[in-house]
Amino acid sequence: MNTEACLSDRETRYCERMSITAEKVAEVLALPAQDRAYLARQLIASLDDTVDADAETQWQEVIDRRSREIEEGSVSCRPVEQVVQDIRNKLHARRQSS
Repeated sequence: MNTEACLSDRETRYCERMSITAEKVAEVLALPAQDRAYLARQLIASLDDTVDADAETQWQEVIDRRSREIEEGSVSCRPVEQVVQDIRNKLHARRQSS
C-alpha cells in the first residue's frame, strides 16, 4: 500500500492499517462536492448497523409537534434556502478562521 500522501506520523500510522490506498482517497476527494456528499451519506449509512424500531414513531411525534407549533404561530419559519445559506456562511467563516 502506498502511504506517501499521508502527511503526519499519525496519518501515516492510520494509513498503514487501512486497506484503501492513498491514491484512492485522493481520487474520491477529487470528486465533485455533490458526489462526495452522496458517497459520505452511503458510507455513514453502511456503518449504522443498529435499527431503532421506535424511530419512525418518534419522528412522527416530532413532525406532529412541529406542525402544531407552526399552526399555532408559536414558532417562526424561514425559507429553507435562507437557512441553508446561513449554515453555509457559518461553515465558511469557521473554515476561514481555522
